[in-house]
Amino acid sequence: MKLNKWTTKVFLALLIGLLSISAVQASALSEAKASGLIGEQPNGYLGLVQQNAPGNVKALIADVNAKRKAVYQRIADRQGTSLKGVERVGGQSAIEKTLQGNYIRSPGGSWQKK
Repeated sequence: MKLNKWTTKVFLALLIGLLSISAVQASALSEAKASGLIGEQPNGYLGLVQQNAPGNVKALIADVNAKRKAVYQRIADRQGTSLKGVERVGGQSAIEKTLQGNYIRSPGGSWQKK
């Protein structure tokens, strides 16, 4: 029961933190995902599906991942848990929310369409 409460708190905090992404950035992120350039990973961060992605897509990934890490760290500090544990929950949540046809990275490291 304690784990479920913790997971729920982490999930809600992640959701609130991810809302800090601007509407323009969210649109660019959705477009890059739909184009198959980037995808969600089990570690809670975005990754490049296609290594030849334009520089602006790479910059978007770096920016979003930095924001995610800051949110994950705040959650870990507040919950008194490890950053790695929060990242894992964030990754599971992001993969679950990934739209059909977008890419996710398997725990083995290969990219696949959801």
